[in-house]
Amino acid sequence: MVTGYEPLDTLKPVGNGIWIVDGPPPSGGGCRFPTRATVVRLEDGGLWVHSPTPLTPGLRAELAALGPVAHLVAPNHWHVRWMPEWAAASPEATVWAVPGAALPGARELKGTCAEPAWASEMYQIIPRGHRWFREAVFYHKPSATLIVTDLFQAVETAKLPALCRPAVWLTGVDDSDGKMPLRLRLGFRGKDVLAEDIETIIGWAPRRMILSHGRCYEHGAVAELERAFRRVLSAGRWDRALAAQKAEDRR
Repeated sequence: MVTGYEPLDTLKPVGNGIWIVDGPPPSGGGCRFPTRATVVRLEDGGLWVHSPTPLTPGLRAELAALGPVAHLVAPNHWHVRWMPEWAAASPEATVWAVPGAALPGARELKGTCAEPAWASEMYQIIPRGHRWFREAVFYHKPSATLIVTDLFQAVETAKLPALCRPAVWLTGVDDSDGKMPLRLRLGFRGKDVLAEDIETIIGWAPRRMILSHGRCYEHGAVAELERAFRRVLSAGRWDRALAAQKAEDRR
């Protein structure tokens, strides 16, 4: 299947010490969107692999030329398809996953701070407020790159078969107005804490944003976040403004 992101299964440099790997859609029926992995070379020379795509012989050789695979990261419970394959190929690597992911033996990612193995180079957070979904969002400091999986999608419908395009438009994640998919938006009950966590991410001041599905943003990541989460952010900012005004009135 042609995805529009060819060549697939190969490293593509996007910044200082960071690459993407565009992969094929997962097997199965229905409309299948292409996936994307992110690879970071840490200061110690080890490779940090986010949301792995299929491990082909060619990709494995490219990675070996960069360094040993040290960390395999499942950023949410949907992106686990190829983790066992990678773990078998790199038995020395540590497997990480969000709470609730179906990955036996994986170490659990923290929700409010980065793991010590990469804390000097990356921030991480698991936005709060959803009834069942957990996703770890990462920020790579040296390249000013935000790495997001499903909390933000911007699917380029022009690259999809015509029959698949209405589903993307209905869920509101076509790249003309990329955002969180509808099925996730409906599950957030704690919009106030979600707003706080999105503000934290915006405060990291990312320049670039890598998405697992759809287009990536080489520039203007903060503006895209402000736009995509505008309703959540406006409610939180309004509440804070009212609280500040009430505090001022009591003086």
